[in-house]
Amino acid sequence: MGIGKSGHIGRKIAATLSSTGSPALFVHPAEACHGDMGMITELDTVIALSNSGEANEILTLLPLIKRLGVTLISLTGNPHSTLATQATVHIDVGVEKEACALGLAPTASSTATLVMGDALAITLLEARGFSAEDFARSHPGGKLGRRLLLKIDDIMHTGQAVPIVPDSATIKEALIEITRCRLGMTAVVNNKDRYLGVFTDGDLRRTLDNNIDIHKTPITNVMTLKGKTVEKGLLAAQALRIMETSKVNGLFVVDKEEQLLGALNMHDLLHAGVL
Repeated sequence: MGIGKSGHIGRKIAATLSSTGSPALFVHPAEACHGDMGMITELDTVIALSNSGEANEILTLLPLIKRLGVTLISLTGNPHSTLATQATVHIDVGVEKEACALGLAPTASSTATLVMGDALAITLLEARGFSAEDFARSHPGGKLGRRLLLKIDDIMHTGQAVPIVPDSATIKEALIEITRCRLGMTAVVNNKDRYLGVFTDGDLRRTLDNNIDIHKTPITNVMTLKGKTVEKGLLAAQALRIMETSKVNGLFVVDKEEQLLGALNMHDLLHAGVL
């Protein structure tokens, strides 16, 4: 809690705590005097912000906070202030002077308080063993969340949308399948539907450069044997790294028996917001 500029800093600290695994909310001291005190329970810890340490709206709440028996941590610029001496723990965030030319507007003092709030949040993060995946769960709508949570299972093409031809197919038949699914590639499988290799747009260009008859030549003569595949459960961000490292634009998803399960390409990752 805090009033004025300290209140704005308090809102940011509460947001940082919440997003790093320590659920927190901002309580406006003035509103707390008129009912919002009910937002604080005996299980909570109160962090009170006031540069002077004498904000009337917070001092009015001190008896109620003490009656609850909660830990009160104060961040002030005056270790001898009422709020500092009444707190369970006091952290001195005092500054020599404000950045304001008049020495009046909270500038350096509010920055120091913000930095200390961030330090508390990161210390708690480390103490809790908070992981990158935990962080992503708090940010599901952001790019970071998508990179840390989204799996290829969520975006890959399955069923009839997966381009696939038998190893008896010709290049022309493989080209028709590539065109149908619009993924820039097709898988080649044997009579037990096991993955054998891949034929891509790039393979087609190289084939045409060699004047090969696409109507009669078997796809097995020109396909890339095996090719890069991945298994289900892989993070989409990891699939992106594999594509970049292998210099390919698409991947097929197979199980441990090399049975084809799905397919995805760079456009799928782009649409999913992973890129």
